[in-house]
Amino acid sequence: MRVTDFAADPAAMRRDYTGRTLLESHAPREPFTLFTRWFDDAVRDGGLEPNAMVLATTGPDGAPRQRTVLLKAFSTDGFVFYTNYESDKARQIDARPGVGLLFGWYRQHRQVIVSGTASRVPRPQTEAYFATRPHGSQLAAWASRQSRPLPDRDSLDAEYRRAAARFPGDVPAPPHWGGYRVVPHEIEFWQGRADRLHDRLRYRRAESGGWVVARLAP
Repeated sequence: MRVTDFAADPAAMRRDYTGRTLLESHAPREPFTLFTRWFDDAVRDGGLEPNAMVLATTGPDGAPRQRTVLLKAFSTDGFVFYTNYESDKARQIDARPGVGLLFGWYRQHRQVIVSGTASRVPRPQTEAYFATRPHGSQLAAWASRQSRPLPDRDSLDAEYRRAAARFPGDVPAPPHWGGYRVVPHEIEFWQGRADRLHDRLRYRRAESGGWVVARLAP
């Protein structure tokens, strides 16, 4: 029995990419201006959660781990997301802070790949962001012991009810919850082109603190 007996054949799925280019002559000297431009394009084009990014970490066995998280801030200082500090991802980051990020903006036939080092953001920054979250999401941060095994869904719902009873008004940020900032040392921009001759520009941080731009073969 083959998967293709029951599903569409992925080998037959093809799409040609046209309409956009990525040329050195139009590329800024640092990557954050281009990232901002592409991020704004993704937001304007109405894609689903343009701030979604795949976060890759390294597990204790040396194998890669991936999951989707949400970008909550970015600047020339790096890319920020928030999570439970007791989760598997946080433990992996604290042990091996080298991480990867992948933004897939498929409507625009674009990808951005980030390699960098993650570290925890200052507590006041976490608390300021946490205060902007919906009340239900704040309670969920207290209710979920992320990555721990659960006997069933009912036990999670019961933890949520206990959190709601404990915090009927303002909800403080849990001590085990906070942000990470990924400071990049390399950012690659990928633009789909016709006939699979895609554009790839890699920004790599130089020892001087600037950025070196190189075109890569597709």
